[in-house]
Amino acid sequence: MLPSLTNSECKGGNEFSSCPPRMQVILFFVSLYMVAIGQGGHKPCVQAFGADQFDEQHPKEYRDRSSFFNWWYFTMCAGCLVTLWILNYIQDNLSWVLGFGIPFVAMIIALLVFLLGTMTYRFNIQGNDRSPFLRIGRVFVAALTNWRTNLSSAAIEEEHGEILPHQNYDQQFNFLNKALLAPNDSREKEAFSHSEVEEAKAVLRLVPIWAASLVYGILLAQSPTFFTKQAVTMDRSIFPGFDIPAASLQTLPLTGIVLFSPIYDRLLVPIARAITGKPSGITVLQRIGTGLFISIFAISIAALVEMKRLKTAQESGLVDDPNTTLPMSIWWLIPQYFLLGIADVFTMVGLQEFFYGQVPNDLRSMGLALYLSIFGVGSFLSGFLISLIEKVCGKQDSWFANNLNKAHLDYFYWLLSGLSVVGLALFICFSKSYIYNHKVTTRG
Repeated sequence: MLPSLTNSECKGGNEFSSCPPRMQVILFFVSLYMVAIGQGGHKPCVQAFGADQFDEQHPKEYRDRSSFFNWWYFTMCAGCLVTLWILNYIQDNLSWVLGFGIPFVAMIIALLVFLLGTMTYRFNIQGNDRSPFLRIGRVFVAALTNWRTNLSSAAIEEEHGEILPHQNYDQQFNFLNKALLAPNDSREKEAFSHSEVEEAKAVLRLVPIWAASLVYGILLAQSPTFFTKQAVTMDRSIFPGFDIPAASLQTLPLTGIVLFSPIYDRLLVPIARAITGKPSGITVLQRIGTGLFISIFAISIAALVEMKRLKTAQESGLVDDPNTTLPMSIWWLIPQYFLLGIADVFTMVGLQEFFYGQVPNDLRSMGLALYLSIFGVGSFLSGFLISLIEKVCGKQDSWFANNLNKAHLDYFYWLLSGLSVVGLALFICFSKSYIYNHKVTTRG
């Protein structure tokens, strides 16, 4: 909306090129960083805050909390779906001012609605306690300090004057139990409590599940990148005179999520609940594993479709002409996009609920940040994997040639399919030994 002031011609540019004033450029980048900072505070905390409104000690509210994650993800994806279809059209064909102005007004309304509910929210007020990071970190330090100490249940019971309440102390992450003993030269007046040690164990138990889920993060990184690049080469006509933009195919996973989420929550969960007797129908880890299993089919179908696309390019004699549209409909890509959306309903929502519920109460927002990091790290690993393959294969036999008709994305997709199978196997292995946290009692 700001006037362009004195748009001077760019040095070295043509007669149509112009440079925006320096203040506009500064304002533009400041706004981008503000969006990043805002999302850093909003994304991990909004789910934790919403889920905190449910009393996990109340059976009905505990069951409803599981549905909350379903409907939160459904609403977010529905909003993205509307944005991709409507706002992108407004920005490209009407006005960028209007395209950014509409979300601005929507955010003002959302903030007002949020503030209006202030008097009704449940807040988890923490007491004057040590930072959970400091508390958990000191458990690890104490265990390391006592690493030479011989550990026995009798010694712990003598130290604390009580019988151990759980057998898990001796079965998993036994080395952390040594923090229950106060060393003679320790500055701590007393050893750490059972609950503090269990907090540290709960956090440590998340690491294998997090690592096994990274392959899924790598796989999702292909949807907005190579999937879109495939679509550019294909026939994108919906009806005569109208070609769908390749980037608009990103709405297909969202469509799958919007369509399947109500089916899962209102149909599949009640059926599973009647069979298993569990409030959520199936366990959170079973839900995540189901999504990982479906994602294997999604990337395998992507590999088969890419093989078909390359064959079409060869049969049409268009291998050396990357700018010509192949006689292959873009509808071939629908299954891989749609299956990824269904996989998200299981895996994404499952990971949200898992990392929310399996961390100490005062680390819930950080647990959700840990869930989000799966996809950030997965994107970095995807880039690293592509660079490594490029270095090994060389430019002559590149799987990722600029001319996609000469590339071999099908090889890459089959590789990701194999990695997904390995990731699922590791996930199942870690899940079998996982001990659910029901629930770590924090000192706050």
